[in-house]
Amino acid sequence: MKPVRKASTCLLIISLLLFISAFVFSDEVTVNYTSKVIESFDNPNARPWIVRGSKFATEGYPKMTYANAWPEALFGRNKDKKDLKCLGIHGKFNRKAYNYIEIIPAKKDKDGNLVPSPIQLPGRVKAIDLWVWGSNHDYYLEVHLRDYQGIEHVLRLGSLNYAGWRDLMVTIPSSIPQSRRYLPRRMSLQLTKFVMWTKPTEDVSDFYLYLDQVKILTDTFESRYDGDNLVEPDVIKKIWGTSETGKK
Repeated sequence: MKPVRKASTCLLIISLLLFISAFVFSDEVTVNYTSKVIESFDNPNARPWIVRGSKFATEGYPKMTYANAWPEALFGRNKDKKDLKCLGIHGKFNRKAYNYIEIIPAKKDKDGNLVPSPIQLPGRVKAIDLWVWGSNHDYYLEVHLRDYQGIEHVLRLGSLNYAGWRDLMVTIPSSIPQSRRYLPRRMSLQLTKFVMWTKPTEDVSDFYLYLDQVKILTDTFESRYDGDNLVEPDVIKKIWGTSETGKK
């Protein structure tokens, strides 16, 4: 019976250690998944976008518009007659190659010019997805994320070699940091752009692409502690005149 008692004791110790670890590092354990739409494209005035192509892009392309179209798998026939829109792109390149089109969230500067403006993603992001209309071209789509250290991470959302609307999704690997030991612990990711790539063997003379419903699955849980309001951006701005420590 001694080996059994010894094994039972070891299992008890391991269980206690796991319990203590889960308590100490509770911020790293997902307990509150939330699905959030970060861009619907329904309101063009809410957030502008920049679309630009690589060097072999035909003059005047790519073109961008907001189209009255949507994935029926998501909204059905839109019997409620909501003002649904998606982001439309018309592309042309002068030669086959690894061409690309960047789709960049933006804002207007003081002179009214559009400049890149990354989207701050709330919580600890577990996955990102969006609906993409493909036209059977052998292209593929990437999403670019920036962590709190300023490092850019490129994740492939998937191939566009299909017809019609499809939901493309990628999980965020644990190797991309979204927290740290110091306060504030949670350090949000930024979505800097989507990039569509063409393959050198595929026709690039004339094509269309549509995007809709950019969404994230995120963990919004955060352990509470006395004084946790002092890490809130609005509170920091009120006290120090800035939303980021050390920046005016």
